[in-house]
Order: sequence, then C-alpha cells, then structure tokens
Amino acid sequence: MSTNWVRELFEGRAAPPPAARMLGFDLVAHDAEAMTIEVGFTAREEFTNLAGHVQGGILCAMLDSALGSVVVATLGEDEWAPTTDLHTQFHAPALPGRIVGRARVSRRGRAIAFASGELVDDDGRLLATALATSAIRSGGRPRSAPPGIS
Repeated sequence: MSTNWVRELFEGRAAPPPAARMLGFDLVAHDAEAMTIEVGFTAREEFTNLAGHVQGGILCAMLDSALGSVVVATLGEDEWAPTTDLHTQFHAPALPGRIVGRARVSRRGRAIAFASGELVDDDGRLLATALATSAIRSGGRPRSAPPGIS
C-alpha cells in the first residue's frame, strides 16, 4: 500500500480492500499527526444473528478494519502490517444500520504498532472496544495479496 493510501481514499483514487467494502467501509476523517481515523460501516441484515443483532465476528471485522487502517496510514512505501492480536470487548448489542469506528495508534515503533478503538451506533452508544497489535513488515506485501490490492 502506498504511504498516501488514506489520502488516495479521500480523493477517490483508491478503494478499500474487498473485506472492508463488504462491511460498507467509508472513510470519514483522518488526522495523520494525531494518528487517528474515523470510518463508517453499514451493518446489513445479513450480518445479524438469531436475536437480530449484528454478529460479534462482524463487529470484530469492523474493528480490525478501523484499527488496521489507522496503522496502515503510518506505513512507509514498502511496509505492510498484519494484525497479530485483536482483543475485543462487547458493550451493547448492535443493530443493522450505520456503525462508526474510531481508532488511534497508541504507539508506533519500527517493528510493532499498538492501536485501540471503538464502535458506536448513530446514537453514540458504545457497542464494542478493541486493542490490536500489528507487526510492521518491510519488503513488500506477501504474494498472497489479492489482485488489485497493492
């Protein structure tokens, strides 16, 4: 991914990865200096469990997408950063509709980054929080990267 990935998203010159698109990923705001990001997601009916709530694994994917994106925004041209650990806590059931993810990098070193974030609904109700660790790798993306994702 380019060092300008977030800017390219804002300018419409790049698209989110396929999994993020499936989640309805929409980049709302980014502050490079503060290392923060805000993204919107669209929780569809297909994401619900028998109780009618958004399934927890989907919420984890949204958090991983938000936290991963804020880390990616700090990377150099030849770097990539797979998530190595994601710890999630669920606070309230999520319903289909708009969900907002807010994430920040709490520490970024040469080989590791730590990020934290939360998901809230349109009413500002806290749905879930997460802490993530990402390994900073260099030398280009692995060969298993899907076509169209650079």
